[in-house]
Amino acid sequence: MVKQKYTIAALWMEGPLSYLEQLCLKSFVDAGHETVLYHYGPLQNVPDGIELADANEILPQTNFLQHERTGSPALHSDLFRYKMLKKMRNAIWADTDAYCMKPFETPNGHFYGWESKHHINGGVLGLPHDSDTLNALLDFTSDEFAIPTYYGPEYEEELIAKRDAGEPVHASEQPWGVWGPHAVTHFLHETGEARFALPQEGLYPFTFKDRRFMLRRNFDTSDYITENTYSVHLYGRRMRARLVDDGGLPHPKSLLGRLLKKHDIDPELAPIVRKPKKAQDGTVLPPILPVRAKDKVGRGKINLTDLADKYGSDKGSEKFRFAEAYQMMMLPHRNRSIRLLELGLQNGGPEKGGEIDRQTDDLPSIKMWLEYFPKGHVTGIDISDFSWFKDDRFNFVRCDLGDAEALDKVAAEMDDFDFIIDDASHTSKHQQIAFLKLFPKLKPGGFYMIEGLRDQPRKLEEPDITLTTELFESYNQGTMFKHSDPEIEAGFNDLRLDISCAMQIPAYFLKAKKNNLLTVQKR
Repeated sequence: MVKQKYTIAALWMEGPLSYLEQLCLKSFVDAGHETVLYHYGPLQNVPDGIELADANEILPQTNFLQHERTGSPALHSDLFRYKMLKKMRNAIWADTDAYCMKPFETPNGHFYGWESKHHINGGVLGLPHDSDTLNALLDFTSDEFAIPTYYGPEYEEELIAKRDAGEPVHASEQPWGVWGPHAVTHFLHETGEARFALPQEGLYPFTFKDRRFMLRRNFDTSDYITENTYSVHLYGRRMRARLVDDGGLPHPKSLLGRLLKKHDIDPELAPIVRKPKKAQDGTVLPPILPVRAKDKVGRGKINLTDLADKYGSDKGSEKFRFAEAYQMMMLPHRNRSIRLLELGLQNGGPEKGGEIDRQTDDLPSIKMWLEYFPKGHVTGIDISDFSWFKDDRFNFVRCDLGDAEALDKVAAEMDDFDFIIDDASHTSKHQQIAFLKLFPKLKPGGFYMIEGLRDQPRKLEEPDITLTTELFESYNQGTMFKHSDPEIEAGFNDLRLDISCAMQIPAYFLKAKKNNLLTVQKR
């Protein structure tokens, strides 16, 4: 039996598509679907393989229905999809924020799914031409002042009273979703066609609340996306706002970043822009484009972030952004004969499951420091061998930071430093042993930084040990260090007189994030 091939239909009113819409539309093309994009005005950034069609053929552009509170054209979009499904055969509607995981297939023309325990969403919607639900939706939405019965008797009575008083409430002033998912859910249940709805993993594996996980780098999606997942809803309006606030681009190792690469979508060619604003005289102001790290290169004085990105250091804009904080502390010292010590020189050591005697081939941060401080001297400590790197202003010391006695010997042979940066195993005990042994080697006014306060490796982290971030929180709260190990606690408290300040900075400088960088200045 030949499977029915379904056409995917979507609507974009007019204007440029961002890479988010490009990704979703192209995912259907790449899955083998004929994909039609309806529109009213001129479009830009439409991916190859998309068929364009005049939206007036389905719903004439007489008056766009917009939701009063949000300004969203959702009401118009809701009505459009119902009329499109009635007119077309073998078509499935897909919002432009629905990503296709695999070809859409249905034996009976019904194709929709549960978004939660209570709602069936219409972001992806297939209804047969003669569906009772489709006919009910078209009948209900034919009256812009129709009174929904699915918000409870109290709200229904309120609307009836206003209608009878000559002040009917328009759909745009009713709750968001009144013609959309709420109506779809109601009429599917009323007709009994809800029995065809796919489980949540089918079309909405990530809930609205969990949408942030799609932007988290290296996030394991196996608990969400399964072999039964046809589509992933990206929650476009909120996702676009989040992306703009985060600099406009997803992390390349996030789910969204990986999907862009899979479909060969370049996000910089179709950026997400903020909604245009109007001046007081009504003039539409030009859109504000996201500012990227590379847009700033070459401006002002030499910038540490530029060098971090140049050498591929994870301290740069592509990952942790520690270089932004270091720039503020280090710029006045750039042309001085400073001494800098860095612990941990390349990713992939034992903390990441690698071997101690692994083959090392790069020193991104060391190269960054040597260029940033042209008169400075840099020392590196690592458990793996980096003696192959030769530079007159660099020396390498091989040492296990978990070996307190070995670290004592290393410290005794070192001169004092202006900056010490711990980017080694991120193991709490290693961080703390290194601090106890090396903080005394810091010059007065010098800075000691510990990176990765929230990135402890599970294989190396000892149970019940106080986290470094919690250790310094106890100090800042009461000028006393508190630790589960009395010996470590005593060692840190012995150093209190030499601490000028200890500041913890949350990841990406966002208040809602956990602390990820510690900076301690010596008196």
